[in-house]
Amino acid sequence: MLYNKVVEIHRGGRMESSHFGHAAVVNANGELLHYIGDKNRVTYARSSVKPIQALPIVETGAADYYNLQDKDLALFCSSHSSEEQHTSRVSQLLKRAGLSEGNLQCGSHIPFSDDVYRSLIQQKQEPTPLYSNCSGKHTGMLLTAKYLGESLDDYYKQEHPVQQRILNAMAGAADYPKGKIAIGLDGCGVPVFGLPLHKLAHTFARLARPEVFDEKRADAVGRITVAMTSHPEMVAGTNRFCTDFMNVGGGRFFAKLGAESVYCIGDKQTGLGIAVKIEDGDYKRALYPFVMEILVQLNVLTALQVQSLEKYYQPKIRNARNEIIGEIIPSFVLEKSQ
Repeated sequence: MLYNKVVEIHRGGRMESSHFGHAAVVNANGELLHYIGDKNRVTYARSSVKPIQALPIVETGAADYYNLQDKDLALFCSSHSSEEQHTSRVSQLLKRAGLSEGNLQCGSHIPFSDDVYRSLIQQKQEPTPLYSNCSGKHTGMLLTAKYLGESLDDYYKQEHPVQQRILNAMAGAADYPKGKIAIGLDGCGVPVFGLPLHKLAHTFARLARPEVFDEKRADAVGRITVAMTSHPEMVAGTNRFCTDFMNVGGGRFFAKLGAESVYCIGDKQTGLGIAVKIEDGDYKRALYPFVMEILVQLNVLTALQVQSLEKYYQPKIRNARNEIIGEIIPSFVLEKSQ
């Protein structure tokens, strides 16, 4: 595997730590245009492919049957912050289908939002599955199973029709043989897909050019990506990169974070797909400067857009006295494919 240092952590004018990473930039024809590190690294996409996991909700007719709005479709693609706008909508959607929080099989964890977690502590409440960042995705799966009359207790298992439809959607969206997709289990219990990094980028390039699909899938892709860019706050939450980046993009970019520091972007204007992976799985300090530098080097952001996203690009490091004592700096140049 090829390793490239992509982000440096500086303190006192000296590099203190560094992170290695990989990235691929591909067009809708599957042509690799730029890369850094190992473009062939088989990478579990994790939550970055939630837009693909949402495709069957539209394609089966469940979305129209339950009169789902763009905010709902965006929520199905989310790794949300468990804010009231997310949890209340999940509850409403479950109720609309005659379901409840008890049907969610995603487990629970501490909310991404510190404010939400602090509020739960003050109220002496434990986070329930409603607060899982994947509760939106699981709600979409449940609604599809309910609409089609399928079993609800095991909708998350690999052999269930819900997950088989999603696997087929992943293979179709990626234009990649289903049998070659590596299968693992995600943090919320559903199957997770592993593909070469350049194929993840190709997948998002194809989503950015839905005309490469048949009419039914093109319609589903269009509805989902428009939902994401129209309501990015439902895809992530307040003060999250996904939210801020898609807002700044004004409908041009759809993007999604995946656990273990995976990030995928589709650019509707150029038809490019971008997939990145930080090797050590860190996303809190290395991932977004890496992503931002790729966007800057590709010249797809204006100076004003870069300025609007400055806190994610070369963020300052502060000590306990709130003094600036260092910074995080991208340290790579994309290679052009021959």
